[in-house]
Amino acid sequence: MTDPWQTDRLDLAGYLERLGLPAATPSRAALDALHEAHVRTFTFDNVDVLLDQHPGVALDALDEKFVGRGRGGYCFEHSTVFAAALDQLGYDVERRLGRVGDPAKGDVQGRTHMTVEVRLDGERLLCDPGFGMSLVKPAVLADGAASDQNGWPYRVVRMADGWGLQRLREAGWEHAHTVEELAVLPVDVVMGHHYTSTFPASHFRHGLMLTRHEEGRHVTVTATTLTVRRPGEPTEHRALVPGELTEWLRALAVPLSADEERRLLARVARL
Repeated sequence: MTDPWQTDRLDLAGYLERLGLPAATPSRAALDALHEAHVRTFTFDNVDVLLDQHPGVALDALDEKFVGRGRGGYCFEHSTVFAAALDQLGYDVERRLGRVGDPAKGDVQGRTHMTVEVRLDGERLLCDPGFGMSLVKPAVLADGAASDQNGWPYRVVRMADGWGLQRLREAGWEHAHTVEELAVLPVDVVMGHHYTSTFPASHFRHGLMLTRHEEGRHVTVTATTLTVRRPGEPTEHRALVPGELTEWLRALAVPLSADEERRLLARVARL
């Protein structure tokens, strides 16, 4: 039977080498390690969207980008790569789409977020490697299930149309996104990616988003600001000084060619 997701187009050995992990039999410990290594290895960013050079979400293109170059991307890319690796490793995987924002506040968005659900040892687990402030490791899909993400408290809540992921912040629980339980086909991912990366009003078209989980902290860089979050500590948020963006591209190890960096800085300046 033909695999509609074409998971064999991901170089699993090369992917695991990027992560610094061996192939392992499916288990919760192995899944946790894989998820954490992924979000520490690859940045969440919209660089290719801003450069108008996005290769799309076909696995051969993503293999070249993630495995070949060590580049990151956004949710459709991260979750496609992560799900393909899990498939090849023998996990029971479902791709899921969701909506970012809090519906209780009227923040109703399109289905422009992608996650991965894993069924393992009688549990359903949410893997979310491609969110700005992503999970470090999978969270149990059960109403009210708490999750300690290396010091950041999260919880899952049952919603009318799926599962809500919430993060505890200074002002209380913040609703990050809602993941629906509808079946997802490859064409759904293509359509979501196309909208997110090309629609004129998409926020991915209008500002830089670059984040990475590092040991003990999560760093977010935009065209003008730096935000550093550390578990249990006040969030650091300040303006970038002139020229500092280039320094953060180096510090967060974004592997851009000289031409890509030049064009990115020019695009950001115009924005």
